[in-house]
Amino acid sequence: MEKHAHLEHDHYDAEASKIGMWLFIFTELLLFGGLFIVYSVYRFMNPDAFHLAAEELNTTIGAINTVLLLVSSMTIAVSTTTLQLKKKGLTLLLLAITILIGIVFLVNKYFEWGAKFEHGIWPGSEHLKTAFSQGEILFFGLYYVMTGLHALHIIIGLIIILFAAHRVYSGTVNENRAALLENAGLYWHLVDLIWIFLFPLFYLIH
Repeated sequence: MEKHAHLEHDHYDAEASKIGMWLFIFTELLLFGGLFIVYSVYRFMNPDAFHLAAEELNTTIGAINTVLLLVSSMTIAVSTTTLQLKKKGLTLLLLAITILIGIVFLVNKYFEWGAKFEHGIWPGSEHLKTAFSQGEILFFGLYYVMTGLHALHIIIGLIIILFAAHRVYSGTVNENRAALLENAGLYWHLVDLIWIFLFPLFYLIH
């Protein structure tokens, strides 16, 4: 009876969990891949307008957010290693840093979007319709959709990492059962990868 309970308690399929996460990541890549194709088509059709519209974006904030996400990818990757080394405290610290960086990214994005709204540059605004060409309007439409969708993925990623950190703290996720933390890391790397494409496409084309 005790042996049966032990086996039931130890029911843990890390490989199935990882396969599930990879399939999910694949669907996310298809989603953003489709958006990147749409962006490429419109940019090809409106090269000058896209260059002009890109000048309205704050390249400094975009660059800072790029560095932040690269650092956060490193901290969450190292957290998996420290968990394997049974350094629970350090793992939690690295996850806390990752979460903090993600929040700073969102705050930067909030202020960046806020500045655009103050200047009347938002989808459907009268200023956007009257002061900008159709190509520039398309640029800002794609900018808000794609960076907004990315910000949503950041929020989801933070929730997953917070949940993983709670499980590490409680001991449910440990060096022998690390799939949840590894999957959180995979998802966060996806978020980072998407931004690495978004940053040059929107911020560096002028």
